[in-house]
Parts: sequence; C-alpha cells; structure tokens
Amino acid sequence: MASPEKKSKHHPTPKPGDGGSTDPVSPPSSTGGSGGGTTPPASGQPVFGQPTPSPDPTTFKDPVTDSSEPDVAGVQPVPQPATTDAEPILTLAQVYGSQGATITQTIQAAGQIVFHSVGDTGSVKGPGTQSLVADKMVSDFTEANAADVPSFYYHLGDVVYYFGEAAYYYDQFFEPYRNYPVPILGIAGNHDGIVYPGDPAPTLAAYLANFCAATPGPSPNAGDLDRTTMIQPGVYYTFDAPFVRILGLYSNVLEDPGVISDQNGTYPTLDQCQITFLTTALNRVKSENYTGALIIATHHPAFTGGSEHGGSPLMLQDIDKACTAAGVWPHAVLSGHSHNYQRYTRTVNGYQIPYIVAGCGGHSPLSKMRATIRTPFQIDSTLTLESYDDTDYGYLRIVVNAQTMTIEFHPESDGGTTKTPDDDVTINLAARTIS
Repeated sequence: MASPEKKSKHHPTPKPGDGGSTDPVSPPSSTGGSGGGTTPPASGQPVFGQPTPSPDPTTFKDPVTDSSEPDVAGVQPVPQPATTDAEPILTLAQVYGSQGATITQTIQAAGQIVFHSVGDTGSVKGPGTQSLVADKMVSDFTEANAADVPSFYYHLGDVVYYFGEAAYYYDQFFEPYRNYPVPILGIAGNHDGIVYPGDPAPTLAAYLANFCAATPGPSPNAGDLDRTTMIQPGVYYTFDAPFVRILGLYSNVLEDPGVISDQNGTYPTLDQCQITFLTTALNRVKSENYTGALIIATHHPAFTGGSEHGGSPLMLQDIDKACTAAGVWPHAVLSGHSHNYQRYTRTVNGYQIPYIVAGCGGHSPLSKMRATIRTPFQIDSTLTLESYDDTDYGYLRIVVNAQTMTIEFHPESDGGTTKTPDDDVTINLAARTIS
C-alpha cells in the first residue's frame, strides 16, 4: 500500500459533549482553562489540545541540522524515577487532574477504553509525514459512539530526531499534536536519549522536562501552544487505566540492540533497576489477580524483519526471565524503532502473544522489510509473522473491555473518513488466545 500525496483532511477538535448527552468519555480539548493565551489554566491542572484547530504547518521553525549518524559512546545511565518505590505507578486519573475520577468512572461505565499508540514520530525533513498521521488520529475523535473516542496516546519512543534536544520539541511534538485533545505519554526511544557530542545536557534531559515533570505546567519548548508537560514518574513505570495496564521500559540509546539491564556486567553503566521494576510489577499483577489487559512496551523490538534494524534477543531474555519468575505473561508487547508496521504471534506456555512493531508514526523514510514475504510466515515453532506494512505511515488503535483487547492498524493513506483497520488482532484476555 503506497502512501498518496498529502491531502487536505483537517479535522476539527471535538468539543465537550460532541458525542451527545450520553457522551461517557470524550474529555474537553483543554482542561483547566480556555487556552490560547486568553485564560491561564488552573494551577497544577493539565491542558491538552488547542481550543481552536489550526491548519497543518508547511515548514519547521527550527530545521534539523543534526547528523543522522550520532557518535554514541555506549549506553547511557538511566535516570532514576521520582519515587523510591520499586514500581513507579501513574494512573489515568492522575493524568487528567481534577477531572480524573469522573473520566475513569465514565470509562468504566461505558465498558471499554480506547487509546492510540505508535512510535518514531519525529520527522527531520519537515512536518508533512507526521501531520498525515496526526490528522488521521484526530479523526478518531469524531466517532458516532462516544465510547469509541480515544482516552490517551501511548507513545512508543523517538519523539524527536536525531538527538533528544529541547530545540526540536516544538516542531516535532507540540506543533504536530496541537489539535490532539487528550493526554500523550509513553516511553523514550534511543534518539530521545542520545546526547549530542559536546552537548552539556545529560541524556534524556529534554524528555524528562516534557514528559516527567512533577506537576503539569507550561513547557518552554511549546511556544505559544497550550499543551502542558506530562507527569510520568520516570522513563520506566506502570501506567494504570481502566481495563488496561502498561509496563513501560526504557531500552536505551543504541541503534541495536535494546538494553534494559547490565546483562551480567556487559553494560557496567547500567544496573538491574528496570528488572527489579518489571519483576515487582508482574508480581503485583499476580498478587492482585489482575484480570485486565497487560501490555509490555519497549522502544526496541524483540523481533523485526525490517531492513535497517535487528531484534534484541538478550533484552527479550531479560523480560522472559522476569515473566517466568512471576508466572505472569503479557497479553501483548508493543515496540517501535523499526520504521514500519509488523505483527508477530509468539507462543509461550500455550499462550498466544502478539508482538507488534509500530514505528511508522511519521519519521521518514519508512523502512522496507528485508524481503517480500507472503504472510502468515512461520519463522519457527513458536513465532509467526502474521502481517506487515512497509509502505504506509499509520498508528495503532487499541480497544479493551473486560473480555478482549483488539489492536488495529490504521494507515494514514486510508484518509480520515475510513474507520476500518487494514490489520487487526483480538486477544481473549482470560484464555490468552488470539483471533
């Protein structure tokens, strides 16, 4: 599926109540104030999209001049979370501030949650490809059934390229999502953590400032746009929302492979803090007898057939070891990094687990697969490549209720009025089988 030339398909940001009087989950486009510089938001309250939609930009304010071949001296230290708890936790209610309790209650009453996910959104050549995906995502806020409206966007890393500099957050993050009316949170990618040679800023400094602030507030990188900083407790943490729990890990700065531990002394810069976090989080899932959907998210994928990146087998071993020790396995694993869409099924202990690569959020160019493959393609007795798309930018739309989780792939080339995904998979949460 080849992407067509960019079309004009701007979609207005929905206003509170657009879904009708029974609208259970549509949040206002701006929380705590009218935005646009007219009325400051209430202190400590978050603000998301702009109150008035605006056309897509055609150029960057700060064109990218960085090298695409960063000189990285090895893995970087992982910043410690704001809490001393082994499992840092953020809830959807906290993200929404004073409206959080009401929003989570109405999601539960609606019987499902919907959210977006994709990575590798930062574009270095201009806003065009990223705007295509962002516009298509915004079209999901004009649903006939308000329960189908997304409640958040979970980013799979590489917010900005090539180096994680604050100067690029306006063009590659705040401006593209100015009309996106709900929270954006997620995990950092390797480019978010890369330090420009000679730059005094430590690794992930800009990411921490924009995504891991103590309270929501204005970002110096947002220009005159209203979106406030996110309040993640760190670069690895548990995100709890109705019907779904996401364990986010930071897989560091190497192009390949992803790394979440010291791997028995191979990476002395690192320690076992993320393994401790993952083990603690999985044990809590078991002790609580948690019945919702469980997702693990890493920027680097465990498996990829993309031509520019390889998988991360030792990182996968770290995750598998923690899952085995806890006796708990995820219902799905989400990643980015490889700049296309790929969906695998992995069978572990009789469970069918989708491993999905969604690194097609706007970074150009897309990455071709190493070969043209007829799918489904069985790689070995435990792993099958079910589907892929290496010609379209797009995103995941994920729908979770008490019984199932459905993960859909929506390419931007389908346009804003097309609601049918080009690929999807449904997981039975109790049986841990897919269809």
